[in-house]
Formats: sequence, C-alpha cells, structure tokens
Amino acid sequence: MHRRTLLTAAAIMALATPALAEWQPKRPMTMIIGFAAGGSTDIQGRVLARVLEEHFGQPVNVVNQPGGGGAVALTRFMNAEPDGHTFMFGVQLGLTFSPIVTQTEYDIDDFRYAGTLVGGQFGVVARGDAPYQSFEELVAYGQDNPMTYAQQLPMDETIMRLIADEEGIDLAIVPTGGGGGMAPLLLGGEVDFAFSGGTHAQYTPTGEMNVLAFLTRDRSPFYPDVPTLVELGYPYAMDDFRSFFLPGGTPDEIVQAFEDAARFAVEHPQFVEVTVDNTLHPIVFMDAEETEATIREIRAANEELMAN
Repeated sequence: MHRRTLLTAAAIMALATPALAEWQPKRPMTMIIGFAAGGSTDIQGRVLARVLEEHFGQPVNVVNQPGGGGAVALTRFMNAEPDGHTFMFGVQLGLTFSPIVTQTEYDIDDFRYAGTLVGGQFGVVARGDAPYQSFEELVAYGQDNPMTYAQQLPMDETIMRLIADEEGIDLAIVPTGGGGGMAPLLLGGEVDFAFSGGTHAQYTPTGEMNVLAFLTRDRSPFYPDVPTLVELGYPYAMDDFRSFFLPGGTPDEIVQAFEDAARFAVEHPQFVEVTVDNTLHPIVFMDAEETEATIREIRAANEELMAN
C-alpha cells in the first residue's frame, strides 16, 4: 500500500490538479452505497454527494442497498449502464474478501475503479459500561459467559468465529446492515460486542462505546492507545479503503472524470470535515490505477490468509 497518499484535516497535502476530463454528466446521477443509512459510509457518502453536485453540476441521489458487506449492492450494480450516471461509493471488502468465502455473481474484473478517498478504521467495540474494557478482558469474560456479536461484513464475522473457536468462546452472530443497524443493538444491550466500520466515532467521545481493538494492520491515528488484533497475537487483519466503483465497460474518459472528482473531494472542506472530524477516518487518495492495484493486492493477501 506504499502508493497511497494519506491526508489529514491538520495538513491537506497539495494534489496536482489535472485538466478536467472531457466527460460531463448530462442528467441527475445516482450514488449507490452498500450499507444501511446511518453508518459511517452513509454519513460520508451523503456529504460526498453534495460535493459531487458542486463538481459535476448535476444532482446526485443516494440509494442505500445494504447486505453482505457491499456484496448485494455490487451484484445489482454489476449490470448498470456504463455511462457514468450510476456509480458506487463504498468499501473494497465486497471485492477483496466476499468472493473468497461466499459464492458471488461478480468478481474484480466486472468493474472499473476510479479513485480512492478514505481509509478504513475497522474496530471491535463494546458499550462503555461493559464489564470488559479491553479485548483481553472480553476474551476472559467470554470464556465464562456465552456472548453475542453484531457483524457487518463476511470477513469480520470469519475473524471473530476463528478467535472464538481458538479461545473457547460460545459465540452467537447477529447480522446487521451496517453501522446504523449495529449501534442500536449494541447500545440497547441486545449484543455484547460488535464490529464497527467507523460508527463508533459518534459514540466514543460520550463514553457510550469503547474501542477494544482495531482489525487494521496499523493502529488508528485517532485512537493511538488501542492495539490491533495482530499486536494482540491474532494473525488477522482487515485493511480497506472507500472508493469509486463503475460498471465494467465504462469508457476511460468517464473513469478519468471520477478520478478528477475524487481529487476534488479529498480537498473539499465539507468532505474532509465529515470524514476526519466526524467519522474519524483518514483521507486517503489513490488514483484509478492505484485503486485497482490495491484491490488486487489485498485480495491476494486475503486468499493467502484464508488458505492458511
């Protein structure tokens, strides 16, 4: 992942602004988000839609299609008209992991990739008043008590099942459609702990949620004292980014137009504010070529992980 450009609210790095692509949308556009309303991807996406309206000069409607960590949306999106008027903003895990553990109708070559805007902050969270305030304490508690876990993605569920088996935890899985579905389950006491793709940023400042561990390879810059699962001795990691996806067969000039739009968005104050200050995700810019290469690299690493 050495190619990515990491940007923060404190210091937005200057990006060379290329000449705008010749393609421009001719009618209102549709942004598909593969998670339910209320989660961090949705929160970022709705602000991003307003930024894109400014950039493209056309209305951008947001449509939520939750399920399978983005797999449901990708399946429906695969056959969209490749004219740039329908696009996806979402996580890469529907491509880098879902096809490894479930049968999907699509694969990497069925789409085009037009730029990356946001880095992942995948974490394991519990209520602030839970009887465990670290992942080690959660494991110890779970060895004596049956536990329930709210999952969002096929990969986080797989990792938690592997850890539960290793540690002797009786674990029941509760599926959710995203952070908007996870938060009320966790805060309402219906599950013991949960996966969060970033929704925790709304609740950790108030003490309602506590991040026990991060599933990313590196610690979060926003929670520097919280360890990763790898640091805790578990050989599992989920690196992910939020990118623009387009249907396969989309012409190069449309891909370039969305890459230009990504460059515009990662420097736009409204998108930076909601991403960095509100949802506590790093701004990470990658162009179209870097985005596709990163998806293929992560997919290969996940295949090796699951093979082992």
